[in-house]
Amino acid sequence: MSWALKAIHTHAWDFWFARASVALVAGLQLLMFNDLTIGPRWLAPGLEIALLLPLSAATAWTQASAREARTDHHWRRVAWERRMIRRAALALTALITVINLGALVELIHALLAGSATKIGQTLLLDALNIWATNVIVFALWFWSIDHGGPAARGLIETEKCDFLYPQMTIGQPREPCTWSPGFVDYLYLSFTNATAFSPTDTMPLSRRAKMLMMIESAISLLTIALVAARAVNILA
Repeated sequence: MSWALKAIHTHAWDFWFARASVALVAGLQLLMFNDLTIGPRWLAPGLEIALLLPLSAATAWTQASAREARTDHHWRRVAWERRMIRRAALALTALITVINLGALVELIHALLAGSATKIGQTLLLDALNIWATNVIVFALWFWSIDHGGPAARGLIETEKCDFLYPQMTIGQPREPCTWSPGFVDYLYLSFTNATAFSPTDTMPLSRRAKMLMMIESAISLLTIALVAARAVNILA
């Protein structure tokens, strides 16, 4: 088995880290103190979990198929299944992104309106909640697009990388993608980008990676600025 196909099994747990991250986001949304979403508070996380359950079942099925694959026909079938799963996962990530952006817009409106029904301290906690969700969401985006995404890695021939990790530059300068980052690496990338507002040890290579990092930094900066401004008003 080639290194690329071994990566399918080596990073099998990454799919479950990603699925658990979606469940964590749903939990964070339920913990919102203020009504910052459209409809009942349970609607958004309920929809996310409803989409997550069949996606998780399909992931388990495909991983079992990959363990049993022996022929090219079997691997082509696994490749097709993983592409379908990736599309569904991207749709779910896009949904979470829109919901979190909507919560941020509502937070900004609440702060500007200065509504007496919304206590300053709870708005601060909700802002931190939105910031944490933002980190998780963009970790999912980075993980889903880099090198064709986890569904394509090892099954689709491509030399395109969206991010350059330090490990990729050690020992094999002509093969920058032989080391394969896992979900935790993308979570770290998202966290550092959300706190530093710029790349740290990992550099974006593609235009889409740069745009995603720029959007995440902008959301993070806006959220942190709102938290700081509200904290000053509370302490004043």
